[in-house]
Amino acid sequence: MIQIIEFAVLVIIISASGVMSPGPLFAANITYGLREGVKSGIKIAIGHSIVELPLVIILGVGVFSLESFPEFRTIIAIFGAFTLFGFAAMQIKTTLERKKEKETKPKQGPIVTGILFSALNPFFIVWWITIGFKLISDAMMIWAFAGILIVFVLHIWMDFAWLGITAFLASKSRKIISNRNYKVMMLGLSLTLIYFGITFLIEIIA
Repeated sequence: MIQIIEFAVLVIIISASGVMSPGPLFAANITYGLREGVKSGIKIAIGHSIVELPLVIILGVGVFSLESFPEFRTIIAIFGAFTLFGFAAMQIKTTLERKKEKETKPKQGPIVTGILFSALNPFFIVWWITIGFKLISDAMMIWAFAGILIVFVLHIWMDFAWLGITAFLASKSRKIISNRNYKVMMLGLSLTLIYFGITFLIEIIA
């Protein structure tokens, strides 16, 4: 029980950096939220999960196929650590330079937008094949194939919560999304990413 709680905290903290970072999906969510509120955020999260679930399953299957390669966990840990550092640096830069999102009228529905802005977002793909893959492989060491579902569930609820809440807040007040607390929160998450990147490297040395 303690083990899964510790792992859940790890997944949630690391996932928060990707889920809550500014990007095309977040910008589109605010645009829809201004007009449709929380429902649009949930719909975008559904579209996002349509892309995310197959990707997580494919990566999980890849873990099994790589078990015969003893060094793959070390390589993934190193790659994942430096990716965390890179994401943290980009996130700090983006947060400090963040300006009010421009309003544009979307041409497609929120579900389709969630699918497109996920599948065509290179940072989303890179996050999962590096940082996400490390989480999946660690989970599968403990819970085998069920580890795929555990990682997905621990991650996806945050997408629904974040996109739903921010869409709701956008519908109530445009100023809430761009306030000072958001920057402080994102900078805190960036430092947390750096911390976990260091722990990935320590695991290799230990």
